Amino acid sequence: MNFLEWMAVLGVLLLILALASAFLRWLPITTSLIYLGFGVLIGQLGIGLWEMEFLHIAGWMEHLTEVAVLVSLFVSGLKLRMPLRHPAWKSAYVLAGPVMLACIGGVTLLCHYLFGLSWGVAVLIGAILAPTDPVLASLVQVNDARDSDRLRYGLSGEAGFNDGTAFPFVVFGLMLIAQGQLEADWVSEWALHRLLWAVPAGLLIGFLLGKLVGRVAIYLRARHTDTAMSPNDSLALALIALAYVGAELAGAWGFLAVFAAGLGLRHAEIAAAGRSETPSEELINDAVPHLAEGGLAPRALSLDDRQLGQPKVAAGVLMGDVLAFGGQLERSLEVLLVTMLGVLVSVHWDWRAVPLGLALFLLIRPLSVMLLMPRRYLDRAQCLTAGWFGIRGVGSLYYLSYAVTHGLLPDEAQTIISLVLSVVALSIVLHGLSTQPLLRRYERSRAVAD
Repeated sequence: MNFLEWMAVLGVLLLILALASAFLRWLPITTSLIYLGFGVLIGQLGIGLWEMEFLHIAGWMEHLTEVAVLVSLFVSGLKLRMPLRHPAWKSAYVLAGPVMLACIGGVTLLCHYLFGLSWGVAVLIGAILAPTDPVLASLVQVNDARDSDRLRYGLSGEAGFNDGTAFPFVVFGLMLIAQGQLEADWVSEWALHRLLWAVPAGLLIGFLLGKLVGRVAIYLRARHTDTAMSPNDSLALALIALAYVGAELAGAWGFLAVFAAGLGLRHAEIAAAGRSETPSEELINDAVPHLAEGGLAPRALSLDDRQLGQPKVAAGVLMGDVLAFGGQLERSLEVLLVTMLGVLVSVHWDWRAVPLGLALFLLIRPLSVMLLMPRRYLDRAQCLTAGWFGIRGVGSLYYLSYAVTHGLLPDEAQTIISLVLSVVALSIVLHGLSTQPLLRRYERSRAVAD
């Protein structure tokens, strides 16, 4: 499929989504399921318009999925406004730590004993499939910076922090495949570099950079009252790039740094707002309610110089612009990547993914949450919901692309590609059909409880 044909296909899909948005909003399914179905339709299982092997596109697929995950992680960090010691964070720490490790272990054991895969390949598949996706799980994450629901907060924090748990084990799986067996030398080097250094260093670098850049940007915009014309989308892209590059150069995890940069920028906004519980972007809406549906630049233009000189106003315009830009970019990349997944799964479907995926979604993840999550963090109903909403997606596609381009043999690569793509597609189908009904039920139960 050449570039012109691909542009035509993407244009048709986007046009359908735009024209049918009012209708699609009422369907009890997620839009990602529609993208996946469109990809299957134009792929080998459908009209055969586009066929491709994952091995042929793994190189640029790695970078494309990397960008999608980086944008999503940054936006996720921006939405999390609670202090890091707030009780709402505690469920995120458990989900991203003990629960994810248990999921990696469960998938590893299943792949080794059920499918007869080597320990290295089994660990690698477990690490690729364990994380909750920050892109496709956006529906079950916090709605906005004011949202303090512990279930949503936990899932949002997990999607941001899971890189600190999953990515080191992706590297561990690759090293185990290369070495063939566990040896003290490389295991200790992996633990020191990939865990004890890379995780806290990535978080610290990103948070400090985000907070520093945020404070400087807010100060300059307020001092010179240039909030209306400031290129806040460029600031967001610059912060993502600098946090990622800085962490990678320091041997830390770049994904964690970008998530922490979003948190740092949010904390700069909190400082500018004088520790107010109301996010600054909402103050802008309240100041000019008749333009609440418009862009942030027109809102800022309608404010006088005295208002523009207030740090909380400058912070509000900055945060609103960045959230709007990041959300739009995230959705565009989701359309592209999930459509491509539909095409790919037409070629790489593996029926072994059915027992593996069902075991992960219905047994391993739910049991891990129920057994490891203290009830003072999430109640039983919230634990059951969190156990089901371990959505797999673009993050797993990135880890898969990374693994394929870092030394896997062809036979190993084909096995991992088929299982991972099929499980991710199965996740999009099952979670796409169940997310909105379960969320409505959850919201109703919370309303009755309150």
